[in-house]
Amino acid sequence: MRVLITGGAGFIGSNFVRWFLENRPGDSVTVLDKLTYAGRMENLEGLPADRLRFVKGDIADADAVKDATEECDGVVNLAAESQVDRSSENPGEISQTDGFGTYVLLERARTRGPRYLQVSTDEVYGSIDEGSFTETSPLDPSSPYSASKAGGDLVVSAFHHTYGMEALICRASNNYGPYQYPEKLIPLTVLNALHGDPIPVYGDGMQVRNWLYVTDHCSGIDAALRKGEPGQVYNIGGPDEMPNIEVVRTILRLTDRDESLIEYVKDRPGHDLRYSLSSAKLAKSLGWEAEVGFEEGIRRTVDWYRDNEAWWEPVRSGDYREYYERQYGRALG
Repeated sequence: MRVLITGGAGFIGSNFVRWFLENRPGDSVTVLDKLTYAGRMENLEGLPADRLRFVKGDIADADAVKDATEECDGVVNLAAESQVDRSSENPGEISQTDGFGTYVLLERARTRGPRYLQVSTDEVYGSIDEGSFTETSPLDPSSPYSASKAGGDLVVSAFHHTYGMEALICRASNNYGPYQYPEKLIPLTVLNALHGDPIPVYGDGMQVRNWLYVTDHCSGIDAALRKGEPGQVYNIGGPDEMPNIEVVRTILRLTDRDESLIEYVKDRPGHDLRYSLSSAKLAKSLGWEAEVGFEEGIRRTVDWYRDNEAWWEPVRSGDYREYYERQYGRALG
């Protein structure tokens, strides 16, 4: 089996490429990635060249998609503009990738026939006060990012129903782990703590997330790709819920820093208060379960960033500094 993994040089994408090549020794991968700020060839270093083909390109470019899908038996779409704050700054670019790009991939898959898996997000459901979202919960996105992902999901469903495509969707809760770009809460907090920089926390920090270690997400994606029923949606939720402020406090303890580094900042517009996904369907029908609890996963993550300065130092000293200052009103130390 050769699988096309779009966005395969990004955070979740590169982790899935690594997981897939390690756990599926008879299979191979083609990666299609346009290498934006969050997609880096360094994320794919050390992988076997005879089982990995790389194509630089945009999923919204039909020619690049045609090249990348040659000889592929499956498509896993992980390409996305996934940062909520950036989506508020440039919603048109987000829609182009997450909406139109999804259509281009589907149209190519429809004519060639490979199985198609859309990797989506819990954010398409919006916020929930109590309980957990299931796959039948209504979509209620509240940011340009989540709206564009919801639109892409609906196109996937439409292609399945209209053309009989072997297409399905999985939606995951907040991921964390190695190779995550430092604009996200966990790597931002880890790196700022290691440097002794103030750690910005939106609002009161009581936004609750359903944390999922990235390798557990990878195994869920693989289960859906291989055994999922076309036309279905599968939620991949993390085993632990925790408010953002408790995540920050945990990281401060692991980096031997105190809470004086916490700096509460103005909340982002439309910030959802709580996400929670039920994975009961995935567990019952495909036998998936999360293996890494938050306590173990966050320790692994902090250790990885502590040991891999060569990976994050160029990021933290580049264009990211300008974004950070624009977003939080202060420069990094």
